[in-house]
Amino acid sequence: MVSDSTLHALIGAVVTVVFSFVPFSPVFGGGVATYLNGADTSDGVRIGALSGLIASIPLLLFGLLAFAIFGLFTIGGPGSGGVAVGLGGFFVVLLLGVVAIAYTVGLSALGGYLGAYLVEGR
Repeated sequence: MVSDSTLHALIGAVVTVVFSFVPFSPVFGGGVATYLNGADTSDGVRIGALSGLIASIPLLLFGLLAFAIFGLFTIGGPGSGGVAVGLGGFFVVLLLGVVAIAYTVGLSALGGYLGAYLVEGR
């Protein structure tokens, strides 16, 4: 059985992914998850971070798909250093993935804090 916190984090992750075209959408997702849960500040940060971690999964899968499609164009023929370019591109995408996870989880935790602040203020 799924706990309420996990369910609310999943709802917050869906909000983050649906509104991913909006800047700082993880703040909205983390805030929604915590607000629905009615948690205090420490639990709000945890639920928000969990929401961001769940939301980063489809976002990273989309990024890997884009790398697989556009990465094919960076690899040249024999003697053009295609393997080195491909490995370099892989490490750049890996670094961008780590930054994207930190961005999503961090802003979702901030949203969780703000959502808990709203809950406590009612």
